[in-house]
Amino acid sequence: MLEFNSKYVTDKNSEFTVEGQLVVFTPPIGEDFWTMRVPLTEKQAIVTFPKFSTFGIGFQVEEDWNTNLPYTCDKEEIYNHIKHNKADDNISKEDCINAIDLLQKAVKEYLGKNK
Repeated sequence: MLEFNSKYVTDKNSEFTVEGQLVVFTPPIGEDFWTMRVPLTEKQAIVTFPKFSTFGIGFQVEEDWNTNLPYTCDKEEIYNHIKHNKADDNISKEDCINAIDLLQKAVKEYLGKNK
């Protein structure tokens, strides 16, 4: 199941250019900062969120804060980078890879329709 959090749709007014340099406002970041997520357990999900002109993918609840990679990275690379934040040995690698794959496809579709 894929969930979409409309609260964090990227707003074009949240970025602007000064002398050719892009300036991006960072929203309040926490466990509820996600655009799309795939729940894995009652307490854990893999999420995607706006990240400086792209989307990052990581676990929703992290012990090691801010561990994520851009959605364009290989799904195995993303999993290997974030897996230490899984926090539940019952969450399988296969479920994580499938969640990452679904989020990558969803982001591509979202970006294709919202250019």
